[in-house]
Amino acid sequence: MSVIVGINAYHAGASAAVLVDGVPVAAIAEERLNRVKYYAGFPSLALARCLEIAGVRAEDVTHVAIGRDSSANRAKKVEYTLRNPSRLLNLLKIRTARSELDDLRPGVAEALGVDGDRLKFRQHNVEHHLAHVASSYFASGWDAAAGLSVDGSGDFVTCMMADCRGNSIDVKHRVYVPHSLGSLYTMVCEFIGYDRYGDEGKVMGLAPLGQNTYREHFDQMLRLTDTGIELNPKFFLPFGSNQGMSIDESGQMIVHRHYSDYMVEVFGQSRGRQDEITQRDMDMAYGVQYVFEKGYMHLLNLLHRMVPTTERVALAGGCALNSVANGKLFDETPFRETWIQPAAGDDGLALGAALYVSRCVLGEDARTELNHAYLGPAYGEAEIEAALKTAGVRYERLERDELIRRTVDHLERGDVVGWFQGKMEWGPRALGNRSILAHPGRPDMKDVLNARIKRREWFRPFAPAVLAERQGEIFEHEHPSPFMLHVYKIRPEWRERLTAVNHLDNTGRLQSVERSENPLYYDLIRAFGERTGIPVLLNTSFNENEPIVNTPAEGVDCFARTRMDVLAMGPFLCTKEG
Repeated sequence: MSVIVGINAYHAGASAAVLVDGVPVAAIAEERLNRVKYYAGFPSLALARCLEIAGVRAEDVTHVAIGRDSSANRAKKVEYTLRNPSRLLNLLKIRTARSELDDLRPGVAEALGVDGDRLKFRQHNVEHHLAHVASSYFASGWDAAAGLSVDGSGDFVTCMMADCRGNSIDVKHRVYVPHSLGSLYTMVCEFIGYDRYGDEGKVMGLAPLGQNTYREHFDQMLRLTDTGIELNPKFFLPFGSNQGMSIDESGQMIVHRHYSDYMVEVFGQSRGRQDEITQRDMDMAYGVQYVFEKGYMHLLNLLHRMVPTTERVALAGGCALNSVANGKLFDETPFRETWIQPAAGDDGLALGAALYVSRCVLGEDARTELNHAYLGPAYGEAEIEAALKTAGVRYERLERDELIRRTVDHLERGDVVGWFQGKMEWGPRALGNRSILAHPGRPDMKDVLNARIKRREWFRPFAPAVLAERQGEIFEHEHPSPFMLHVYKIRPEWRERLTAVNHLDNTGRLQSVERSENPLYYDLIRAFGERTGIPVLLNTSFNENEPIVNTPAEGVDCFARTRMDVLAMGPFLCTKEG
């Protein structure tokens, strides 16, 4: 039996995953357990919990893989340093900080509470973008595909293009630091006041409010080349002068200034985080989404020229979370099928590094199609009831069909429902097991959710969860979106019926739901559709300015402190007094 542990550590999205005989059995981001958003330390809690879910001991672990390799692309690093000697000190600091990744045994031993001498695993350092590509391709179930990974940077690379066949990943091309689509997006986010790690999704939601006012300037930021992209250095602080990000003592990522003084000359003063959002900021959000899509589609078209024998593309990296761009690639590239695993960002490196070792190093023939994201902890009825009793909430136990019927009653009349069921999701999206659900057709529902629970920016959209077989009837694309990683236009005849999930540009970041992957969630949506004529639910993450809830106690606490109306947790239905 092979037991492969994958780890992402000392970078945002610390996480762990476990494969048994090549099959993913558990994967968890550390933030869900230690409650520190985008935690960037060692995934001690996630590692221990993944082994517990897998039912294996520390001594059973045969391989440990991490999606970082400090020796990768060494020649390019040296070349850059020779051209930019003033950056040498900072680049050496980066190398020193990453040296702890070269020996994971002490961290693993401490996390699992065992003597390091008892651990017999072999360690593998997998290049960052190789792990990203592996995380998608080897989870797709496909025999062949083009592979693309795009993010800020990792192991001195910002983009990797690959020909994926069988158990091999043949790297065709790399784009190197400092030319990075991810860094471009982060720079503009920071300039308009979205300066925290992970804020890019907010700016993507803001973009439809803007106009194409600054197209000329944004076109100047990015040059498309025969081999990839190049950033215009006038707009950026030099790479190595301020490394862009650091980790504070609590393990949180701190984003430092990316933009140059030239940005201020062109656009005026940057926006403070608490300042009012102006039309300029909206127009800049529009501009960065525009230029991002321009670069993203260019990279995809280059990739297809390098791997012309397939219409399938496996996407990964933080930029693959740009669901707006993903929804457009079918119209702007030759690709006709995409696969993006639910944790496309750096949290997914844990799964990708483990899959790379399984397939490319060990040659395990365990082709996996990761059709669902439910790889986290689950809680039994007794644990749930204990949490409800401790909190003193009113609840009753219902049979399955009655739980669905009563929940639909509440949803139909406009109540907000916390939905806590089964195994927690892997990746940043709530996909029907740690979700807040609501009626998608009530015009006031967005304001209700923002005022009563989410307390977030008014312009941010809520997602529609739709029965997979009805997707093409309601949206203009039928390509599946099981993990909320595609945005599609809503058909005109459905827009007024879906006002709470219809964004400003008549789009929705949908989740297509198959009964085979989540029967209870599917049956709930179907029952709601039979009652209302709308086979869609509004689905947002079960949290309030915190990581998505994991335990029953966290779910009950969120229910109690917010103005959520109903909580369906396991077989129990909870309502509030009055």
